[in-house]
Amino acid sequence: MKIAVLSDIHGNFEAMREVLADADHLGVDHMLCLGDCIGYGPEPEEVMAEVRRRAIPSIIGNHEMAVLDRVHLNWFNPMARTSLEKTFTLLSAESMDFIKRLPYYQVLFGCRCVHGYPPDSAQTYLFQKAAPELRQAFLSMAEPICFIGHTHNLELIHFDGRQVERTALAEGITNLAPNDRYMINVGSVGQPRDGTNHAKYIIWDQDRSCIEVRFVAYNIAATVAKIEAAGLPLAHAKRLW
Repeated sequence: MKIAVLSDIHGNFEAMREVLADADHLGVDHMLCLGDCIGYGPEPEEVMAEVRRRAIPSIIGNHEMAVLDRVHLNWFNPMARTSLEKTFTLLSAESMDFIKRLPYYQVLFGCRCVHGYPPDSAQTYLFQKAAPELRQAFLSMAEPICFIGHTHNLELIHFDGRQVERTALAEGITNLAPNDRYMINVGSVGQPRDGTNHAKYIIWDQDRSCIEVRFVAYNIAATVAKIEAAGLPLAHAKRLW
């Protein structure tokens, strides 16, 4: 069974559309979404509508938390707050109702899905955790694999029962040891921060015990034009390139 795992779409419907087309072409059986579908980008409603239309199992991200309770806006820098204030005005009642029902984590297909850090944090960053804390998290987690987003950077953390090893993930296939444990940061569909401007997502092949990192090209110029037209901070457009 092949499962596509997406995260941090951030209102970039141009990127999302190409990622979904890529996953459909490769014949994935299921899709999962790790949150932050909104914020930064110009088309949060289109992204949320497509998640609903496809009934993609999803969890809450820190940007969704901010549209539900504005006290969380204090957690963001000024540009991100400006973006979220605009995002409030772009979301339909149906999307807001969907966001209200998002859980902080899900366990699906034998893996844990959380936006930031297991077991259920949408705000903690993976890079904030050192090896001893990661080891304890692995020992506390019932599932052998936890998929994570939030940092916008691809990363694999491997625990063999003794040592914790952190590795940056590159494009292509990485084999997983069947008896070991992993935290896998799947990168960002809509706003990658790893030095390349492709949309990123992961396909988890359970039968072959491997993951494939997919780099997908999309029409960046179209997203940039939409950011400018929406009156969002131009920095959100510039860093897409």
